[in-house]
Amino acid sequence: MLQFIRKFFFVLVSLLCFTNTQCEDDVAVSQDCDFKTIVSNSLYDSASSQGVTFINAKIEDDCLSLKIGASGCDGSTWGFSLVDSGAVAESFPEQRYLKLDFNNEELCLAFFERTITFDLTPVRVQGSSKVILHVEGVEQPLEYSY
Repeated sequence: MLQFIRKFFFVLVSLLCFTNTQCEDDVAVSQDCDFKTIVSNSLYDSASSQGVTFINAKIEDDCLSLKIGASGCDGSTWGFSLVDSGAVAESFPEQRYLKLDFNNEELCLAFFERTITFDLTPVRVQGSSKVILHVEGVEQPLEYSY
């Protein structure tokens, strides 16, 4: 019986050692972005950026930085998400289409600006090192290199 208990604990300790060797680098998520980009055709179709003004858009590392403006009381209750259509235009480089889904329930007439960032790693195209992003409402396409 003592031999069985020793073998059991040996196997248990060995399994615990293997579970502790996982690399955290396996997950490619930028910790510097405010939000994660969502890839969903159905959400893309229903997304609306009505009422928002795009002031500036730029890519820094794996984050899309959007400076936006809209009417409101202070902008603290604005809701938004960046939604990718899921479609990839087969060109070189490939192209993707995104919308900012913006929700503003504030009924004040003041105009506020805010900068928000979105993690772009979900829109990477396998086998490619860059993709052209077309964000609805942003005049110029953006090149995302990774």
